[in-house]
Amino acid sequence: MIKYVNKVVLITGSSRGIGAATAIMAAEQGYKVCVNYHSNAAAATEVVNQIEDNGGTAYAIQADVANESEVLQMFKKVDELFGGLDALVNNAAILEQHMRLEEMDVSRFKRVFNANVIGSFVCMREAVKRMSTRFGGSGGAIVNVSSIAASLGSANEYVDYAASKAALDTMTVGLAKEVAVDGIRVNSVRPGTIKTEIHEAGRVERVSPSIPMQRAGEVEEIAAAILWLLSNDASYMTGSLMDVSGGR
Repeated sequence: MIKYVNKVVLITGSSRGIGAATAIMAAEQGYKVCVNYHSNAAAATEVVNQIEDNGGTAYAIQADVANESEVLQMFKKVDELFGGLDALVNNAAILEQHMRLEEMDVSRFKRVFNANVIGSFVCMREAVKRMSTRFGGSGGAIVNVSSIAASLGSANEYVDYAASKAALDTMTVGLAKEVAVDGIRVNSVRPGTIKTEIHEAGRVERVSPSIPMQRAGEVEEIAAAILWLLSNDASYMTGSLMDVSGGR
């Protein structure tokens, strides 16, 4: 396995679920890991401790990605700690209660899009400023954690979440073309139903029979896809939307 020693990765929403699995796997590959969390400091500390107990380097940074000033402070902290950034994983997102569109209010739309779309956009903007050869950086890679919901639409469940992930996919394709000459690759992983806390109780069991592989995915399976896209093995991939969804 290639070791990415002295490479720095920032993973948003990495105190649990897919983000935590990605942080732990990144550290195993030699990355110095910035573990971003919104409010669960104990969970973030647990991820950092696990990484450090295995000989890795990690640091927990609190920031609500829906708040631009907090995102700016987070990137400033990364600069202070590591002096640069090589990779960004936009994983932080929210999923509201299942309901039909006519039952949703504007405050819900704003919460979902502020976290899932605007927050990711601001993180990408700040990452580009640090990675781009245009600004004296040495290049880098960005992976956006989208969702297969972006193509399925998630009718009767959360069309707002699906729409937010579709917006993220479009940004992935557009930004990839914009910064390719600056040494930055931008790709998206689109998980299907994964065993995480984000899903309401019983949904995994209910949905699994409709998945061609007849099961939900594990967080480690998504983390492996993310790390592959960050790696040199994916050096000719940019603007790609990788479905990791069991065939859906």
